[in-house]
Amino acid sequence: MKDSLVTIFGGGGFLGRQVAQALMARGARVRIAQRDLASAVKIKALGNLGQSQFVAADIRKRATVDRAIHGSDIVINLVGVLSGDFDAFHRDGAANVAQAAAAAGVRALVHISAIGADANSPSAYGRSKAAGEDAVKAAFPTATIIRPSIIFGAEDQFLNRFAQLIGSAPVIPVISAATKFQPVYVADVAQAIANAAEQPGIFGGKTFEVAGPQVMSMKEINAWIAKAIGRDKPLVDVPNGFASLLALLPGGPITRDQLAMLGRDNVAAPGSEGLAALGIDATPLTAVAGKWMVRYRRHGRFAGRVSA
Repeated sequence: MKDSLVTIFGGGGFLGRQVAQALMARGARVRIAQRDLASAVKIKALGNLGQSQFVAADIRKRATVDRAIHGSDIVINLVGVLSGDFDAFHRDGAANVAQAAAAAGVRALVHISAIGADANSPSAYGRSKAAGEDAVKAAFPTATIIRPSIIFGAEDQFLNRFAQLIGSAPVIPVISAATKFQPVYVADVAQAIANAAEQPGIFGGKTFEVAGPQVMSMKEINAWIAKAIGRDKPLVDVPNGFASLLALLPGGPITRDQLAMLGRDNVAAPGSEGLAALGIDATPLTAVAGKWMVRYRRHGRFAGRVSA
């Protein structure tokens, strides 16, 4: 890994910054490739002088992908969207990256998909993720495919979003209260990706479903957050019919496709290989998330933390 050039598509985002840091700690050089490079600048401070470089790229445009990959030893594709044209990014964009990586002769490709990727998924998101996996395997058969569950961390849009809502609402509305998740810690996912990139001879050509050690329902997650931030409020299950109406509202709290995704549990498939197979001990959400949830308490960090 030392001195290898690793191009990370989407490397300036929440997960990307952690992946870049994990790779640079191993001596790799990283090239961050994404449409908007403004958010990626802070990566410079995570490594040594000259260890990071940046290039504008849009995975929907093959010419920019070829330019970004030129001279790379390893390629990682983290790009994903939660709304908009899923196929353009998850299927066509993934195909562009895999085909360009194959043409450039890179030694390893790691593609980040999602638990729930399924050609028969009720959501367009899930179907597009499955189509992207097929496109990657067709172009680059030895690619490693990693399917994370919901990723949490200090800068996530998962726990933080719920904490903000719980802090301001008189009651806690819970959509799809019974749906189960296995939240996975962002640092664990980043190290798993780095391991896969570093050892394609071991992990190449395989698919891993990376999830945390705790299975929690949506209602249990909200209840834990409420306790962690010291807000004793009633949790109210939102009926499916009302949630469907909310999904029809422009700019509403949830889209129809997101509601469709919540119709299925987001947990690793029985018997699937996960973090342990990639050499990572999974971190429980309740063991670490309280460190940053404390800022949502009424007196912020001066209020202390509530233990799990």
